[in-house]
Amino acid sequence: MSSSRNTVIRSLHDVGAAAWFGGALMGAVALNGASKDISDPAERANIAASGWARWSPVAAAAIGAHLLGGAGLVLAHRGRIRSQAGVTANTAVKAVLTAAALGSTAYSGVLGAKLAKADSVQAEGGTVPSEATPDDVARAQQQLRILQWVTPVLTATLVVLGAQQGEQQRPGQRLRGLGKKARQRGQDLLHG
Repeated sequence: MSSSRNTVIRSLHDVGAAAWFGGALMGAVALNGASKDISDPAERANIAASGWARWSPVAAAAIGAHLLGGAGLVLAHRGRIRSQAGVTANTAVKAVLTAAALGSTAYSGVLGAKLAKADSVQAEGGTVPSEATPDDVARAQQQLRILQWVTPVLTATLVVLGAQQGEQQRPGQRLRGLGKKARQRGQDLLHG
């Protein structure tokens, strides 16, 4: 068992995930929520879109840090991923959820850009159309209303799975996981 540290890549991974999650949650709760408080209905969607546009470079850096750190951790722990029961499954689930979070984030950006181009559209809020909102913009807002919660749920799950991976590195967990994987391989040989 290696005792080498991966502080930089783990920090990139964890801080990136935290910023991705926190920014998405703040945007859904505060930015999109506060857009309903703007007195001019023609400015509500614009203000929300402008706020998200300002956050986008930070979000991109956070996502990049998370992905870079994640790739570094996979390389650093590839032996454990192969040989310790539970680590392979956790890593696979994290990869799928990361792809889903990337997809929801990217699609939210596409929809947000569509709102930004629809200058001075009447709306109840950033993600809530009014009766006066054009149909194409209303559809984008309705999709964003759902996606604004999908990304924080996915990224929060990534943070939790990262914590679980940290727990899997405890010496007792590593020994149990290696033993379980060895028993599984032995049974596969007997029955295979």
